[in-house]
Amino acid sequence: MQALILGTSGGIGAAMAARLEGQGVAVTGLSRSRDGLDLTQADTVADHAARLAGHSFDLIVNTTGALVIDGRQPEKSMDAVDADAMAAQFALNATGVALAIRHFGPLLARDRRAVLASLSARVGSIGDNDLGGWVAYRAAKAAQNQIIRTASIEYRRRNRQSILVALHPGTVATSLSAKYASRHPTITPDHSAEALLAVIDRLTPEDSGSFWDWKGARVPW
Repeated sequence: MQALILGTSGGIGAAMAARLEGQGVAVTGLSRSRDGLDLTQADTVADHAARLAGHSFDLIVNTTGALVIDGRQPEKSMDAVDADAMAAQFALNATGVALAIRHFGPLLARDRRAVLASLSARVGSIGDNDLGGWVAYRAAKAAQNQIIRTASIEYRRRNRQSILVALHPGTVATSLSAKYASRHPTITPDHSAEALLAVIDRLTPEDSGSFWDWKGARVPW
């Protein structure tokens, strides 16, 4: 089995790669800090995908993402919406995911079960939004979910055993959530990675195009 993990310099990505390697999976890891993979820069995505031409991955997981970009904190109200901050959120958490699917998706195996998963966030659920705020991050994650849903339809035509899903990793004790996790129970990156891999293992082609949390429950759109 071959797996490609995007974002292996982050807590969840590193933990997921380590767990897969412990299971005997051949893992290829890419990150911005170590390899120069930047999902906001299309040329770096295309270049890294080209270098992997010929691979046939059973699993591709995008673990990249950010809540705070360039120091811009999540908005508490619509009065705080800033065009540049919103554009930055979409560039990484939505457009970046579309670019990852465009360039790395063709490396998914076509003759057997193959999974492409991307870490989204429960706050990206429109149906689950009862608190408001965090406008740019919520909207970018909701857009990511739509991108994955749309791509899943296309990939089903390429390989009926393909599975594309969005995953909520839980409130994980990483630098991304440290400032905002005090009111929520957190889990470690390793716990999240273990749980997410268990969810992935249980998925079937009928689940393609859906949104799941780390506990194995569907998340409403």
